Amino acid sequence: MMLRLVGREWGRVSAAPDAWRRALPVDPDTGSYPEPAQIVPARFGRFVQVPALNAPPPGAVDGEIGAPLGRFGAFVRRVALGAPLKSTAIARERMRKLIALPVLSADALSSVAYGPEALLAVLVLGGTAGLAYSLPVALAIVFLMLAVGVSYRQTIRAYPYGGGSYIVATDNLGRVPGLVAAAGLMTDYVLTVAVSVSSGMAAVTSALPQLAGDTVLIGVLVIAVLLAGNLRGVRQAGALFAAPTYAFIIAVTALVAVGVYDAAGRDFQPVPTPPLHAVEGVGLLLVMRSFASGSTAMTGIEAISNAVPAFKPVSWRNARTTLSWMIGLLIALFAGTMAMVYLEGVIPQSQETVLSQLAHRSFGSGPMYVFTQAATALVLLLAANTAYNDFPRVLYLLARDNHAPRIFLRLGDRLAFSNGIIVLSVAAVCVYVAFDGKTASLIPLYAVGVFLAFTLSQSGMVMHWWRKRDRHWRKSLCFNATGALLSAVVFITAGITKFTEGAWLAILTVALFLLVTTRIRRHYDKVREALRLHPQTIEIPSRTITPQPCAEPPAGPEVPSVRMEDSETEETPEEIRHLSVVPVDALHQASMRTLAYAASLQQPVLVLHVSPSDEDAERFREAWLLWGDHLPLRIVISPYRATVAPLISYLESLHRQRPDLTITVILPEIVERHWWHRLLHSPLAGRLRRALRSLPKIVVTTVPFHV
Repeated sequence: MMLRLVGREWGRVSAAPDAWRRALPVDPDTGSYPEPAQIVPARFGRFVQVPALNAPPPGAVDGEIGAPLGRFGAFVRRVALGAPLKSTAIARERMRKLIALPVLSADALSSVAYGPEALLAVLVLGGTAGLAYSLPVALAIVFLMLAVGVSYRQTIRAYPYGGGSYIVATDNLGRVPGLVAAAGLMTDYVLTVAVSVSSGMAAVTSALPQLAGDTVLIGVLVIAVLLAGNLRGVRQAGALFAAPTYAFIIAVTALVAVGVYDAAGRDFQPVPTPPLHAVEGVGLLLVMRSFASGSTAMTGIEAISNAVPAFKPVSWRNARTTLSWMIGLLIALFAGTMAMVYLEGVIPQSQETVLSQLAHRSFGSGPMYVFTQAATALVLLLAANTAYNDFPRVLYLLARDNHAPRIFLRLGDRLAFSNGIIVLSVAAVCVYVAFDGKTASLIPLYAVGVFLAFTLSQSGMVMHWWRKRDRHWRKSLCFNATGALLSAVVFITAGITKFTEGAWLAILTVALFLLVTTRIRRHYDKVREALRLHPQTIEIPSRTITPQPCAEPPAGPEVPSVRMEDSETEETPEEIRHLSVVPVDALHQASMRTLAYAASLQQPVLVLHVSPSDEDAERFREAWLLWGDHLPLRIVISPYRATVAPLISYLESLHRQRPDLTITVILPEIVERHWWHRLLHSPLAGRLRRALRSLPKIVVTTVPFHV
């Protein structure tokens, strides 16, 4: 309705000069991207080259503007990350179950390498009497795994299009609980990378002690490799990470099987532990601390429910099947490892991990020990890929709801959320280096974020079933209530017992995250309100305008020869021939003011809209016609989600048609009061100026809109 009122006002003031506004000195139809069937893919039929709208100007390659440095940067990007993928290729980038299981379960399954050790590291403080509680605590953790796993099966059933903790908590508990859940998840994902890498390095140094002094440097290099691998896209990451996860499952299964066989030879009599001196009394607090530490073996259980859209159809059914397999494997590996710890009398040591000790006792120092340590190190180092799958998705959801900068909405060339992947890598490196790559120092921070998200997610599911009350709702509510209660117990226990050990930092991070995201949402709300159309405030001068005589555009694609007046030698206004090009992404107050400014210059105006798909283009055209179609409009379809490159290519085409024209690109610019708000908006004008600097007679100007 508001758009129609604004259009009527434009119609009233622009009726007289309408003829000159529609007379253009160039042909706006400069071509379009070819249909997918007309593009010949490169190797394996997966990569395509993004073509230009028309032939490139002399001296440019593939429609790129600029010096060799720009072309070299594009070449390096292509070699490092691969050729860009078309948007429709995302269907082919989805994972089947055999790939999704190792990719999304690597975090949970690899935690078997450090979860039991974290549990024992607390109980050993109580001496031999404390270690006697290892099996009861392990059984309690197994029950917690089963309860939370079944709870997340209900989450997938209720949210078949992806229902992570953030979505579930927001939908059922409100915005603030949803943001708290997101804070817990994102803290968990950052620590997943740091803990997985630190534990992997511990496995490496157990077999190769001479590398102990270089663990921080090697860990940072591993995170860099993970960054590069995930920037290349889902399919490459999945194929890369599948083998180590399956190798780890085989290694631990063989270790447990050989250990059980050896124990059977001695009638399952446990090997006595070395004499231990208690440094702390055995009580409820010690047992609860060990329960909270051992529960870190559950990290990553929620990953599959977060990533339901990443599965091949039928997505939710494949996700539930994969989750069931993951829970079964996790319980089997964790319970088997704890049983072997009890039967072999193993205790934590600073120089060697518990899993390495068990492997030595089962396999000696032969090839199977090397295989076990190599598989453990690889799966721990690569388990961080779970975070690389889910951290960018959570950031995308936050940006979609205006709680994070909108740059996290964009898919990169390889159909991965590149900006989120980079942020995760930088944060993980900072945490890893700050804690000197020590797993024991990172574990206290870990449990808080994990079980905070678990608690809010399962509590949200309880509210969901209570409101819906559909088929089997009572059974589902019972499962989720059990998961919520147990998760809350672990969260409170970890927060209290490990507060001074570092849990305070995780809690502070959650609080700061809540503050920042609410401020970002407030800013975007303010901008949206400022951009809202108000027809009563639009004042367009309705004077009679005498159109400038315009030459006819050339009949064909041939570029006219450059005359003296085509060069940049104009000294008087009469020598300059104008064309104003106004890129418009949406019709709002800022774009309307820009269009009004361009029309008031009494020169030909062409409006340009770059759309990622035909559907989006049709929606914009409908809004344009609703407004009144007062200016010539050209819509360019960009099937590769790019905005700047098609805009530059189009302006190149116009310049080649009429080199004598001075083309003024007029952009709306939102001007913020505070400098930190500028980070939340894309600096399009600056990017265009840098890209178009090599072309003559291209003017980029902005119409500021102050918020």
